[in-house]
Amino acid sequence: MTAGTAAQAADLATLDALVSDCRACPRLVAWREQVATQRRAAFRDQEYWGRPVPGFGPADARLAVLGLAPAAHGGNRTGRIFTGDRSGDVLFAALHRAGLANQPTSVARDDGLQLRHTRIFAAVRCAPPENKPTPAERDTCAPWLHREVELIRPTLRVVVALGAFAWASWWPVLQRVYRQRPPVPRPPFGHGALARTGTGTPALLGCYHVSQQNTFTGRLTPTMLDDVFARAKDLAGLT
Repeated sequence: MTAGTAAQAADLATLDALVSDCRACPRLVAWREQVATQRRAAFRDQEYWGRPVPGFGPADARLAVLGLAPAAHGGNRTGRIFTGDRSGDVLFAALHRAGLANQPTSVARDDGLQLRHTRIFAAVRCAPPENKPTPAERDTCAPWLHREVELIRPTLRVVVALGAFAWASWWPVLQRVYRQRPPVPRPPFGHGALARTGTGTPALLGCYHVSQQNTFTGRLTPTMLDDVFARAKDLAGLT
């Protein structure tokens, strides 16, 4: 199974099943499975997902949240993006405050969480060592992201990019899915940065990543996150 099979997916359910079986990047396969076998002490009695993590949210989403990659003991453990780690705690609490999630917590695939008008996915679908995928791994994984955006394109109006890596990962999507040349020079990433790239393409809104490094130091506060999602809702026509 390689990412080249992404184009075969006629719908999100098929895409999610295909991506979950991908073994295209040897380093990532080895790492995700090593983590799933060794496990963190707090989760030693749990069975880890240990596979690529698909996107999450409705097929008619107007707003998308684009992250970097699953966390080793978060999405790689639970099988759902931003689920079971502190970054997810921050993100889903903010989505709930914004009215985009039915509950403020995300701890397991069967916890009853539902997203409203929102789809969440990552540029790289496997947990990478030190949270740092290589450029080659990013490019190998890109067809999954491209096909996912193609499938939600009819309703998608705004993409919130969590961090510079996600921001940079959007430009190939713009070219591949929307047949639009990225701006030259490309707009730089920044918290609250907004890039509009033409009629019929989603607005791109930058947000500091919801990592512990950012939230514990106060670089990203709940108020800052709330402001981003308020703006995103406005851009998506959800207010």
